Amino acid sequence: MRQPVFTENAVYHVFNRGVDKRTVFVEDMDYLRFLHQLYHLNDEDAVVNANYYFNPKTMTVESLPVKKSFKTRKRLVDILVFTLMPNHYHLMLRQRVENGITKFMQKLGTGYTMYFNKKNKRIGSLFQGTFKSVPITSNEHLIFLPHYIHTNPLSLNYGGLTSIDFLERYRWSSFLDYIGGDNFPSITEREYLLEVFGGESMYRVHTENCLMECSREDLTAKLDGAMPK
Repeated sequence: MRQPVFTENAVYHVFNRGVDKRTVFVEDMDYLRFLHQLYHLNDEDAVVNANYYFNPKTMTVESLPVKKSFKTRKRLVDILVFTLMPNHYHLMLRQRVENGITKFMQKLGTGYTMYFNKKNKRIGSLFQGTFKSVPITSNEHLIFLPHYIHTNPLSLNYGGLTSIDFLERYRWSSFLDYIGGDNFPSITEREYLLEVFGGESMYRVHTENCLMECSREDLTAKLDGAMPK
């Protein structure tokens, strides 16, 4: 897929999956590492201390002492929505500065691949080529994309929970933060979309209505088949 020319203040759906559809988030620490990088790598300046490293002696990921800093990040993008799945991820990004999305995704892909390869004693690419991106070009696309991204984990629901209950228990997305929970609130900028949907309680209602009215196939069709296969 040819990358679009990213423009400031425009919104994009950005996604990628593991090479050969392999699992890229094996355990909780992998998800947490990626989320940590979503926040800390979203900065025009270089990030020297990633706060976590893989200790080959103990074969575990350990935390480094964190020095508090009052430096204000110069964000490359606004992360509006995210969901992480075992073998892929979805992001809804708004570019803040010139080439912001490209710089951010290069930092994110390189940083996580280095962590994963070091931890698992592997070499080579982890993700399936360059990240894919689709510009949001209509109000319908803008409204349905957050629901598509947030309901992605329903394919993992084998416990018989209702759809909305399962989404409320799934940690690796921004859904809980959108309905007033306290999951990973510092990662996302939610004001823009919450204003569109009418607030946190209404976002939950919109999601429930969407689940009743639309199948996953319907949502995919509404987004013009732009999702990863």
